[in-house]
Amino acid sequence: MTAILRLESRKRIRSSVVLVVVFALLSALYFSMFPSIEEDIEELMEGFPDFFFDLFGIEALHTIEGFIAAEIYSFFWVVLVGIYFAYIGAGLIAGDVRDRKMDLTLSNPVSRESVALQKVAALWTPLVLLNVGVAVIVYIGAIVIGEHIDPVALTMVHLLSVPYLLVCAAIGLVASVIFDRARSARAMALSLVFVLWLLDGISQLDPDFEWAGVLSPSRYYDETAILVREEYAYPDAVVLLVAFLVLLGVATVIFTRRDI
Repeated sequence: MTAILRLESRKRIRSSVVLVVVFALLSALYFSMFPSIEEDIEELMEGFPDFFFDLFGIEALHTIEGFIAAEIYSFFWVVLVGIYFAYIGAGLIAGDVRDRKMDLTLSNPVSRESVALQKVAALWTPLVLLNVGVAVIVYIGAIVIGEHIDPVALTMVHLLSVPYLLVCAAIGLVASVIFDRARSARAMALSLVFVLWLLDGISQLDPDFEWAGVLSPSRYYDETAILVREEYAYPDAVVLLVAFLVLLGVATVIFTRRDI
């Protein structure tokens, strides 16, 4: 009953470990930079236009929390890891359909609903490895350079990112059940996640267009508010979880009705 879940979970280990290593290298780079530029950050900030700070949610850059939120979480975590989960989601169904593996899977006594749910459930592997690995790296990195990051805020920035990353994966899943080719599904999912993030940032530059960002998952996850101001928007996390369940339901219905 859980063979698909076990197989898919093992498949995600290697890429997740690689990403953790990448974040370790990035973190080492940024932590090594912070002590040398801490006193000059105010002058550096004056060289950037105001919209740049609004787009990336940069705040309190002179503190370790604000610096890490801007340099690691605002782009690398929200955008690149979000795109990574969209990429995974987009290959869950379309990849097997293209390789004819789905025919073999469905020839066994397993429902399409179970196939879809087990594949999505296997996302626990990258979710756990990335969130635990990166959190530990960031916390230790701060200690090494003589700084301190509130472990509760650091834990919450990762916990509250889980619903966001699940939505990104669900966007990919919907694309995966619509397109037969994994390449097309991934291109659509990656583009959509990036465009939605960009729409959210641009909509905040003009109050008249702020409503446009409501559809963006990133609107409901504010890493800077969590790390710098220790504000935990639980209602926003609930919105993301509901969006994930809706997208999962839509993808499952489409998958059960399509001809493979």
